Amino acid sequence: MQFDDDADLDTSEVRDVRGSRIPGGKATVGGGIVGFIALILGLLFGVGPEQLGLTSGDPAPVATSSSAAQIEQTCRTGADANTREDCRIVAVVNSVQDFWRAEYERRGGRYGDARTVMFSNRVGTACGSATSAVGPFYCPGDRQVYLDLGFFDELRTTFGSTGGPFAQAYVVAHEYGHHVQNMMGTLARAQDGRTGANSNAVRVELQADCYAGVWARHATTTPDEKTGRPLLTNLTEADIRDGLDAAAAVGDDRIQEKFQGRVTPENWTHGSAAQRRQWFATGFRTGDMARCNTFG
Repeated sequence: MQFDDDADLDTSEVRDVRGSRIPGGKATVGGGIVGFIALILGLLFGVGPEQLGLTSGDPAPVATSSSAAQIEQTCRTGADANTREDCRIVAVVNSVQDFWRAEYERRGGRYGDARTVMFSNRVGTACGSATSAVGPFYCPGDRQVYLDLGFFDELRTTFGSTGGPFAQAYVVAHEYGHHVQNMMGTLARAQDGRTGANSNAVRVELQADCYAGVWARHATTTPDEKTGRPLLTNLTEADIRDGLDAAAAVGDDRIQEKFQGRVTPENWTHGSAAQRRQWFATGFRTGDMARCNTFG
């Protein structure tokens, strides 16, 4: 996975609040047993943590003097994205949104940008307060993706993914799939409170996997708005395998087997490992969002 060294990164699409604090707030999604339950219930790669009722109306985080180095100072070019993890996330966000802007325009619509917020430990959102325990998520209330970079270590060490830069890109692209669903009115289908292999919750997640695959198919041919050249210049078969492996690693059946010792499909919220691989592969193979109809 390689980015154009000479490309300028647009850091306005990513907000860096790592090392910040939430003034006066008290997160109700915590570590320990609560965080463990959140993982078991499949909140990973999902939409806002309010779905489990584990949030409070905490305000947005405020930067402190101990905040990490801000990305606008360190993530300037594609060369930075090829050497730094946080800059890579900026580049992936840029690439994903370049694609969806072009796709919406091609279809006669208009894409609405969504920022990614990089945080550490906990964060306040329009969907409530959450800690890193819930994994990456999209909040439809403020139309932002939330991501603690520490999750990528968990994806590899806890969930058994092979990891790699494109596994990270898959996670980001999946969350932006939820943003597309929110714009289309599809995302609300997941909020009927039902679980199970055929639930809307699972169908929404599988569709987001498919949308991630669609982006991956076009990533190396989508021109950057500033340079006219693709921001992502090289994507190998090994990269795609890493993406497929990451999708499978967070399948409901694998998570349940690992943490509770048995598989209970009636409690699924994201789909099986095989389903997640299948729908990412469908998106990548066809490159057509119309083929991502998991509700059909």
